[in-house]
Amino acid sequence: MTQLDTIHIGFIGLGLMGKPMARNLKNSGARVTLSNRSKAALDELECEGFAIARSPAEAAANADIVICMVADTAAVEAVLFGAEGVVRGCSKETLVIDMGTTEVEATRRFASRLNDLGFEFADAPVSGGQIGAVNGTLSIMVGASQVNMKRSLPVLEVLGHKVVHIGEVGCGQIAKAANQIIVGLTIGAVAEAFALAQKGGADLEKVWQALGGGFAGSQILELHGRRMIESSYQPGGTVKTQNKDLKQALQLAAAHGVDLPSTRLCQELYENLIDQGDGELDHSALFRLYSD
Repeated sequence: MTQLDTIHIGFIGLGLMGKPMARNLKNSGARVTLSNRSKAALDELECEGFAIARSPAEAAANADIVICMVADTAAVEAVLFGAEGVVRGCSKETLVIDMGTTEVEATRRFASRLNDLGFEFADAPVSGGQIGAVNGTLSIMVGASQVNMKRSLPVLEVLGHKVVHIGEVGCGQIAKAANQIIVGLTIGAVAEAFALAQKGGADLEKVWQALGGGFAGSQILELHGRRMIESSYQPGGTVKTQNKDLKQALQLAAAHGVDLPSTRLCQELYENLIDQGDGELDHSALFRLYSD
């Protein structure tokens, strides 16, 4: 008997992260019904034996849990409440989990609207990039009631190696905002350090090796530093998404009267990268602002 063989999951959003996450759920025994805006991903996964829905409402029909893994807050709202949205197909007490990175106040509004309709809601954004999604090693930050945390845990543990209940609904997104600040600023620090080393005439490969053994060592230095050295920017997480997430973090900070000058500068740098046409590259491509 596989781990999730009694669970029916509606899964919406088959981008860089969503596609491997859906595969991991199916491989763990869940019945997974897919919905996606673009047909190509649906065609690919239909060939792998997934059930395909024509709309989010159809994907949600008879599902125990519905997972949304879409691009931004507007997309989440459309998937949940649009003309063919999840609420049109859900059964009462269906648990809807938003695993994308969504604005905190919007997350709380969505939860309230769903609760009023008799549905349950949790936010469970992730960190770890496409590699983590493929390997099932994501870090997952959950905002949910105790009951919904317990209910979602078997599913989330298939997708991540670390699942932490941060607090009530919205708290997962607060943690993700903090995560994206650290990620964005650290990528920026590696990019600037490498630019200095490169312009100074040092061998970046050897600098990378040396720094990885000291206090500067990190997963970002290891993974994204490698991408900078190789100028290999096939996205695991895009510049466009990093920029959006930093904007959301700044919006949350402003709502609470917190000034984040380093985050603001970092966001502006990502905006510059988008303006030069690099928005679809991996976020480690921030190095291009210094190296080109």
